[in-house]
Amino acid sequence: MPTSKMPDSTDRIGAQSSKGRRWTGRVLSAVAILFLAMDAMFKFIRPAPVVQSFERLGYPLTTAIALGTLLLTCTILYAIPRTTTLGAALLTGYLGGAVSAHLRVGDPLFSHVLFPVYLGAMLWGGLYLRDARFRAMLRSY
Repeated sequence: MPTSKMPDSTDRIGAQSSKGRRWTGRVLSAVAILFLAMDAMFKFIRPAPVVQSFERLGYPLTTAIALGTLLLTCTILYAIPRTTTLGAALLTGYLGGAVSAHLRVGDPLFSHVLFPVYLGAMLWGGLYLRDARFRAMLRSY
């Protein structure tokens, strides 16, 4: 007569923490995606604060469409599960450029210069928490 093994409390705790980790990762990723998508859209519609930022950073306003397209493309790649790692890598480069631009004009450190770093941490942290394949890949190194 086969005996069925009752799940013990450690199995349930492991499943709950795995589910909690996955949902935390999804929320982090969703917040970053929404922010980046909104930022890309603002580059297309160019409200006054965007125009002022481009002037302050020394970028011609004619580059707004190209930057918005690049940002939106990278964000979409990050949002698609099969290409999320590629999207995260490309967004890391994009955000590094934002850090450089803000640093060059002497913007405040914690609110402007490091904000792209915070977003990058959300992107990679969300990916790490929600994707077991990505965690396994990191562990293999």
